[in-house]
Amino acid sequence: MYIFNHRLEDCGAEWILCLKNKKRMAAPPKMVVLHYTAGTDCRSSAIYLSRPDVDASAHLVLGRRGEIIQLLPFDIEAWHAGRSRYAGQEGLNRCSIGIELDNLGRLDRKDGRFVAECGRVVPPEEVFACEADGATTYWHRYTERQKAVLAEVLRVLRGAYPIRHVVGHSDVTARKQDPGPELREFMCY
Repeated sequence: MYIFNHRLEDCGAEWILCLKNKKRMAAPPKMVVLHYTAGTDCRSSAIYLSRPDVDASAHLVLGRRGEIIQLLPFDIEAWHAGRSRYAGQEGLNRCSIGIELDNLGRLDRKDGRFVAECGRVVPPEEVFACEADGATTYWHRYTERQKAVLAEVLRVLRGAYPIRHVVGHSDVTARKQDPGPELREFMCY
């Protein structure tokens, strides 16, 4: 896997064009912001993010089986961070790469079942439990394949751009909770 002309190459990445984003970043990206899709699958989330009537987008969507879908070249601003701030920088869409991971996010425990916001029941083997401040929260687990692809993508991005930080959406705005606690090993503050 490598980057040529701000696109991932030699990795089987699918392209779904996101034509609504046209503004070039003023400088090479120096940050990666990780998100979860909270959608039903990788492809439908990528199609949704590329729609012209949706005020959100991302550079990449990574699927649960290791699929990679690229929506935008890495030198084009994506609308993924919104009102955001990190390390003295505001408006992080201008300087960051947005990576969405196919994942249902935080789960509610109802009647002994784990239920996503969309109503889908998640089997117990796909649940990540996190203990913090005396409370347990439940999250849709990322797959090992998905995490391996994320690690490789981050390695390639760091080799091509002056990436200083890899953070979660929740690290750049208090109104978000993605990507959840399981991906902390990938964060580079």
